[in-house]
Amino acid sequence: MSAKIDPITRSVVQHRLSSIVKEMGEAMLRTSYSQILNSSRDFSLAICDTEARLIAQADHLPVHVGALPWATIAVEERFKDVKPGDVILLNDPYHGGSHLPDLTVFVPVFSGDRRLLWTIVRAHQSDIGGGTHGAYNPAATEIFQEGLRIPPIKLHEAGKPRDDLLDMLALNVRNPREFRGDLAAMLGAAQLGERRVSKLFNEFGAPVVEAAVESILDATEQQTRAVVSTWKDGVFHGEAFLDDDGHGRSDIRIAAKVTKKGSDIEVDLSESDPQSTSFVNSSHANMQAAVAMAFAYLIDAEIPKNTGALRPLKVIAKQGTIVWADPGRPVTLCTSHPSNEIVEAIVKAMSASCPERAMAGWSRRFRIAIQGEDPRTGKNFIWHLFQARPGGGASSGGDGWSSIGEWHSVGGLKFGSIEVAETRFPLHFRQHEFRDGSGGDGQFRGGLGVSLDLVLETEKPARGNTAGDGARHGPCGMLGGEDGKPHHYRLLSEGREPRVLRTKEVGIELRPGDCLEIRSSGGGGWGPPSKRSAEARQRDREQGLVDVPAEQRS
Repeated sequence: MSAKIDPITRSVVQHRLSSIVKEMGEAMLRTSYSQILNSSRDFSLAICDTEARLIAQADHLPVHVGALPWATIAVEERFKDVKPGDVILLNDPYHGGSHLPDLTVFVPVFSGDRRLLWTIVRAHQSDIGGGTHGAYNPAATEIFQEGLRIPPIKLHEAGKPRDDLLDMLALNVRNPREFRGDLAAMLGAAQLGERRVSKLFNEFGAPVVEAAVESILDATEQQTRAVVSTWKDGVFHGEAFLDDDGHGRSDIRIAAKVTKKGSDIEVDLSESDPQSTSFVNSSHANMQAAVAMAFAYLIDAEIPKNTGALRPLKVIAKQGTIVWADPGRPVTLCTSHPSNEIVEAIVKAMSASCPERAMAGWSRRFRIAIQGEDPRTGKNFIWHLFQARPGGGASSGGDGWSSIGEWHSVGGLKFGSIEVAETRFPLHFRQHEFRDGSGGDGQFRGGLGVSLDLVLETEKPARGNTAGDGARHGPCGMLGGEDGKPHHYRLLSEGREPRVLRTKEVGIELRPGDCLEIRSSGGGGWGPPSKRSAEARQRDREQGLVDVPAEQRS
């Protein structure tokens, strides 16, 4: 018989679990080695139970957290003999992972002899081996060209590290020191969470905590259904398009049919286009995360985002499509694309059911990874572009946030300090400012992207790869709002004609002194532009946020 839980105890347990995952995040931020983690915060934390239910999470990256229950299922299916002190590691997209750069660490939490929970850390690695530096390979036609695949394995057994496995993993990446340091940070954060949850068990007793968890999930479901039940019933359709797959195929369609009845939502993605030969495919776990993201963005912000909130949601998809690739297909771009397009298609569909909750499109990801030699140290470096964050979509609540990032991260990814980046890497940020006019017009304007001129201060040539989308299709306007301006990146190199960088390129030669002219997209506008107030337009002009004709400039 489960323990009876009063509302105060339930609230205390809920806030304690929330504080634990937040503390795990602080540990990651303060102990990780690579700039992709300790500056840009490309990691997420969660607590799941042995039934793979999401119990608590920190507000980091929704695309990470939404996939963790599927990774937990893979771990539970693989290991039946988990012991205290074990550490499980995985990254494989066909074993519950999203894409190969995201390593996921699981630490079990016991109460006596009973294993009850997992503390989990997922973090993006700056390299994971494979055919190119930086973990993204636009040329890949199979997953084996993308990097090291790790099914669920025991990295620690009963508290004893498996150094042989760690050595093997580190040997297969280009930056083993950062890899080892980041993995150690992940282990430390997950083990910190285990200690904090064990303390919670000791204080309240495991039966009380278990009963509180059941009550938390049930209460969250009730809150979510109460919101959904106010939306218009019906069958609604939305679609979004990838620019291309980098292998000659353009305008790849993601189609969402959303059926809303009472307090239930069914999302059917089965009419999406067939899978690709390139890395724009989605893994199953990533597709599930993208649908969960879209739903989470429509319900109240104050509702906890746990398994209870997702109980009204049913997902239908077809394997062999762009949203759920067959095993062996490359998928590394999937956490950005088609994740963003899955969200966009669903929100477009739901704009006919709950228009006041449907945000305009957030910008798409267009990353650059550079590998070269730092002349100050003589050491090789790998740098990832997290600066020039694009703009967020507008909503019924107001203008979109500028330079906030993409829909799959909604501000969780940071661009960090430019001065620190210049100190750590041979780069000079000659310009980094809002890109005027990039946000879509509307009753509420889309957030602005960024204009960045980035100069390479190496003494030897470097190599660059690009990975992303959104140079043709800008973030969608919503309910009469206009689309945001797409990305536009160019390479400026002395003695060569300027050339536009494609979103999926490998092996770009970067000479010393070359400039990357980066113009990131703005978010979509919400509502008809005719309804934008004169005061808002005047403020935009005064602050230089919109294009102003030359004859009107003072």
